[in-house]
Amino acid sequence: MSLNVGSWDRVLRVVVGLVLIALAATGTVGLWGWIGVVPVATGLFGFCPAYSLLGIKTCPMKKN
Repeated sequence: MSLNVGSWDRVLRVVVGLVLIALAATGTVGLWGWIGVVPVATGLFGFCPAYSLLGIKTCPMKKN
C-alpha cells in the first residue's frame, strides 16, 4: 500500500470529515454525517482505495 493522497488532499479530507462527524454528533445532519469517518481515515492514512481503483494519485512522491 503506497501513499496516493497528497498533503492538501489529506488536510481537506480530515477537515471535511471532522465537520461531518461534529454535525452528526450534534444531530444536525442525522446518521449520514458519520460517513465523515471515511475521509478522516483516508486522510490520516494517506491512502484512498477509490483513488487506487481509478488510477488517481495526488501525492507528489515519485516512483522508485
